[in-house]
Amino acid sequence: MSDNSLAQTLIVMPWHDPVVEAVGYDARGPYVELFWLGILGPTATWVLRRLVMGLDAYPDGYELDLGETANALGLSLTAGAHSPFGKAMNRCVMFGMMHQVPDGVAVRRQLPPLSMRHLRKLPTHLQAAHVEWVSRMPYQLDDSWERALALAETMARTGDETHQIERQLLSIGITPRMAHDAAQRWWQQGGEPTAGPMTTQDCAGTVRP
Repeated sequence: MSDNSLAQTLIVMPWHDPVVEAVGYDARGPYVELFWLGILGPTATWVLRRLVMGLDAYPDGYELDLGETANALGLSLTAGAHSPFGKAMNRCVMFGMMHQVPDGVAVRRQLPPLSMRHLRKLPTHLQAAHVEWVSRMPYQLDDSWERALALAETMARTGDETHQIERQLLSIGITPRMAHDAAQRWWQQGGEPTAGPMTTQDCAGTVRP
């Protein structure tokens, strides 16, 4: 957010993203507290949660009093976007948790799974906890092609490369063939997946990572 964007009030809107909402985690849930907290930082995480809480009462959007919100979180709010509150807002934008819209921001209520590059920044014990977490996911993904594509898209959006996407899909129970096909689709079609898994002909000549 620019220095001029931090006024007295801000319009907060929901960010509708069906892909992330299908596979993501509630911004106030334990996944975010355990794994995203160390990436976003505590201040940005608390600011994000407070904005999402407002969407519970006003799901179509609301006007946020910046001074009151900053004070409620124990943060200072000064001119420009370089105050602790402004930096937290900028951090949320930087990590894709919100983006600017006219007169305000659109905020994710569901946060995407960590990308591989973010996961590698966590302490070893949290990386191990993440592996255990995804292995206990209740849906177990049922070898669903649509869900595999949705997860692959989410990881691709956060910067993971093909081999990283495939490895992540394998780690959460996607079959090897489906993990490979879902990961490859995003790069072979210029980021746009097609309707079904790749055929043998599709895979001809493909070198697996």
